[in-house]
Amino acid sequence: MEARHLRYALALAEHEHFGRAAAALGIAQPPLSKQIADLEREVGARLFERTRQGVFPTAAGEAFLARARRALDEMAAAVSDAGRAARGETGRLRLGFIASALLDPLPGVLHRFGRERPDVRLELHEMASSRSSAALIAGELDVAITLGPPRGAGAERLVSVPIGHDYLVAVVSTAHPLAGRPEVRVEQLRRQRLIVAASEDEPAVSAGLRALLGRDSPALAGATVARDVHTIVGLAASGVGVGLGPSRMLAAPRQGTWFCEVVPRTPLPDLVLSFAARDTSPVLTAFLDTIRRNCPTVGAALDHRLRAAAPPSE
Repeated sequence: MEARHLRYALALAEHEHFGRAAAALGIAQPPLSKQIADLEREVGARLFERTRQGVFPTAAGEAFLARARRALDEMAAAVSDAGRAARGETGRLRLGFIASALLDPLPGVLHRFGRERPDVRLELHEMASSRSSAALIAGELDVAITLGPPRGAGAERLVSVPIGHDYLVAVVSTAHPLAGRPEVRVEQLRRQRLIVAASEDEPAVSAGLRALLGRDSPALAGATVARDVHTIVGLAASGVGVGLGPSRMLAAPRQGTWFCEVVPRTPLPDLVLSFAARDTSPVLTAFLDTIRRNCPTVGAALDHRLRAAAPPSE
C-alpha cells in the first residue's frame, strides 16, 4: 500500500464518482477504478458501494478513510519536519561561553538567532574557558566561546576563529582617587588594591597580568579574586579596589563606576569561537550564519578556516 492509494480513496470519497475523482487527481478513470479495487483486495474488505446515485464509503471504508487522513497528515508533517531540521530550524545547540561574552557580542547574536530560530532548543552554559574547551573537545558542547583558542589534546580537531579583540582597562568607583582620569599607568596599578579574575578560570589573563605587573607583584598577591567581569565591576563600584578586566566591560557601564585605560595599552587574548571541524549539523550552520551577519568582520576569517578544515575533494 502506497500513499497514492490513500489519496485515491480520499478523492473518491470526496467526489463520490470515479470520473470526477479521476479528473481531480489528473489521471484516467480506468486506472483509478483498478487502483481502488486493488486496495480493497489488499485491505480485505469492500471500501466503497458503487450505486447509480454515486460511489459511497462503506462502514469499513469510513474506518479506513479516517486512518488514511491521519496517515497522510502525518506523512506531510514528517516531510515538513525533515525540511525544517535540514534548514536548521529545529534541533539543539549547546553553547559554552565566558561571562564577558555576554557584554559583546553574544546578546545580539542570541537575540537574532532566537528570533529567527524559535524552535531550536538553546542550552547555554556559562563557564571558564578551560572548562568549555574541554567540554567542546569531549563532545559535550557544540560551540564554545573562550578567551584564546582551546588548547590540549583534541584541539587540533576544532575550528577556531576570533570574534572579538580586547585590551586591559581599569574600573574604579566614582569616589576613588583615579576616578575622572582617562588613563592609569602600570606603575600606579602596582600600588593599588586590585580586583582580578580567578587564575584557574582565565589562566591566559592571569599570565598576562603577571607579565605586566611582575610575577611576584605584591598587588597581585593581595588582589581580590572575582568570578567574572560582572563581579569585578560590582566590587569596584563598592569601593573594594581597582578592577582589571577586558575593554569589553565598557559596553556595560554601571552607575557609580569610572573606567580608565591602562597605559601602556595591554592586549588581552582574543575572544574565540570554536566548534568541531567534523560537525556539519544544520543548527550549527545556522548559528554560524547568524555570527556572520551580526559580526561582519568575522565572516571572511570563518570561511577561510572552514575551507582549511574541509576534507580534500576526491
